[in-house]
Amino acid sequence: MSTLFHERTNAVNAIPSPEVMAGSVVLIHGRLNPLAIGTIVAVARSCADSVIVVPDRHDARLERLAGSLGAMVVPADPDGAGTLGSILADAGVVVAMYGDGSHDPFRIPVLLRQAAGGSDLVAGAPLQASGSREAARLLNNHKREAPEALFIAASRRALEGLGIRPGADLSQQIRDHARRSGIAVRNLDPAPDYSYLGMCRIGVVVPAYNEELLLEETVRGMPSYIGRIYVIDDCSTDRTPDVLRKLAGEDPRVVGLRHEVNKGVGATIIDGYKLAIRDGMDYVAVMAGDNQMDPEELPRLLLPVIDGKADYAKGNRLLSRQMRTGMSNWRFLGNSMLTMLNKIASGYWHISDPQNGYTVISRRALETLDLDSIYTYYGYCNDMLVKLNAAGLDTLDVPIPARYGNEKSKIRYGKFIFKVAPMLFRGFLWRLKVKYTILDFHPLVLFYLAGMALVPAGILAGCLALGLALLSPAAFAPVGLFATILALAGLQSLLTAMALDAQIDRESVH
Repeated sequence: MSTLFHERTNAVNAIPSPEVMAGSVVLIHGRLNPLAIGTIVAVARSCADSVIVVPDRHDARLERLAGSLGAMVVPADPDGAGTLGSILADAGVVVAMYGDGSHDPFRIPVLLRQAAGGSDLVAGAPLQASGSREAARLLNNHKREAPEALFIAASRRALEGLGIRPGADLSQQIRDHARRSGIAVRNLDPAPDYSYLGMCRIGVVVPAYNEELLLEETVRGMPSYIGRIYVIDDCSTDRTPDVLRKLAGEDPRVVGLRHEVNKGVGATIIDGYKLAIRDGMDYVAVMAGDNQMDPEELPRLLLPVIDGKADYAKGNRLLSRQMRTGMSNWRFLGNSMLTMLNKIASGYWHISDPQNGYTVISRRALETLDLDSIYTYYGYCNDMLVKLNAAGLDTLDVPIPARYGNEKSKIRYGKFIFKVAPMLFRGFLWRLKVKYTILDFHPLVLFYLAGMALVPAGILAGCLALGLALLSPAAFAPVGLFATILALAGLQSLLTAMALDAQIDRESVH
């Protein structure tokens, strides 16, 4: 039995429209993404006098879309260069940005104000990358800050004497011209303002079991763009219920649910997901009640899901020694073993650190899954990945450093692996049945089945051969050879199946 003791309707706060700056121009150019250009133009129109789209190639549909939103489309040819030159000569301040989504349009007002306020030339940071490229940078000990951006805002003084060259990168032209004129670039604070995320309905599930010391700190650290905070008390025996009542009375976003019996962390999170679906949340994060998950990292999980690049994004602490600072060697070994088992069971060969509970999932994914079938204890993270893969949903690993403080892990990895391994094997068989036989068919199932039959058969035959070696040495050679052939054939089948499984995963990621 569960008791819902606090609930309050809370509309998402609307973001006020910025003031339009007189004489301001936004140039959207280069690699135009038809999925992003509409948002970019609409945001630019809300804060600039003029919006000009300069496509790198002719695309009638994209040009009609930009024009319908009030942007002026100027071709990247000699005639277009002349038109742009005339416009920029009369402009007070200009922002130049790419139209592929790599520059955050909600930073335009900040750049405009900085350039008009005396900075003359301002560069804004691009959106941080996620996935394999960022992982490679971090693995090679590069800093997480992105390289110098070509997201440029320039004042009239920085634009004096600028001649537009047809076909060349407009942002780079403006930046290089200003530098030749002796104007230095002022890099805007790379920490972006994520308040616009409040336009999405974002909920956070906070599972809590005996977290009286850290729960308040966790909830108070939630960003302002979070619409709901679902704190699920899994029958705590300390003062957690009292802390939760206090938080629910102070913050209207907090929705508390108490389990009258301990159901396990998986069941706790699933109950939070169900409340989020009921309240119409578009995206739901999970942040443990022990304050181990840094809220400043949350946008890095949210943005790929909001952008449609993934249905489920999760943190990964295992990429490098620096990323897992504070994690004991024993804990790292346990996580590494579980990572390998989980890759095989889930079919997400690009995913590591499956026990990382810092996640974001879309409403679409939640409504696709059978939430009642998810494992209810600590192995829920692993089972969740199995279910996501079988449903054909995209999952993304986001490198996020570990943050350890006063919390104590309740997982005992020795017992945990032996308990979870059978669950993973059942999940693996279920995934093969659902994904590769019911929803579709792929011959890798046959390779997996052959391998799972031949390898044990080869081992049994090998044991028989060893027994015969004592009783009848002459029979050892043929039986031993037969056992070897069986084992090698089984191993080859398993490796072939894994390679095909990994190839399918790789194709879905790219």
